[in-house]
Amino acid sequence: MWERGLAAPTYLQALAIVSAASPEIPLESLASWCIGRRDAALLRLREWAFGPDLAMVARCPHCELRLEMAVPVASLRVPVSASENPEFTLARNGYVLRCRTPNSEDLAACRETGSGQWQQTILGRCALEARCESDPIAVEQLPGPLIEAAIARMAEVDPQAQTTLALSCPECAHRWDEEFDITSFFWAEIDAWARRLLREIHVLATAYGWRESDILPLSPTRRQIYLAMVQA
Repeated sequence: MWERGLAAPTYLQALAIVSAASPEIPLESLASWCIGRRDAALLRLREWAFGPDLAMVARCPHCELRLEMAVPVASLRVPVSASENPEFTLARNGYVLRCRTPNSEDLAACRETGSGQWQQTILGRCALEARCESDPIAVEQLPGPLIEAAIARMAEVDPQAQTTLALSCPECAHRWDEEFDITSFFWAEIDAWARRLLREIHVLATAYGWRESDILPLSPTRRQIYLAMVQA
């Protein structure tokens, strides 16, 4: 999974991790999950793989102090909808919009658009029905305030999709919010773990002439004991 995802965009790395843990679910089905459902699965897998706490580093935007913290995975969880694709309806000034929340495929489509067009792209893909005075209309015909309200409503309906950390600097008492992306964080940990394992394999293979297939079945404890003897 790590090898396949090395050069992949972030949304495909997220799907690769969840798919590796749930091979019985077709990738197309995972891609259709709303972002919150997908990220909730990533949080569970991260806790299973590397433990209950996230070791994070942040920098105060006011005094530039480097902060180190351990954030419990449990503190980042929010209730997730039982539906794979939660829907909602907005009605304002004669306009009615029925919409679903974004999924991984929608985020992939946004990679091809400019930074100022992502709202139109998301809404164009997620809108299920748009009407004005009972007449069907295109998403492009919706008024700007309704589009902004729909984007805000997506975050409310699928809160796990956008995780924000409330941080405070112990030096200057400055407070700020920092967005947290579980996919990037988890993938960085997986990448570091995989590269560390490859280095261990290299050292043991060089020292003992073992093959990779001989080394991988060793428990982490036995591997570390052999490495300590090689490096003694």
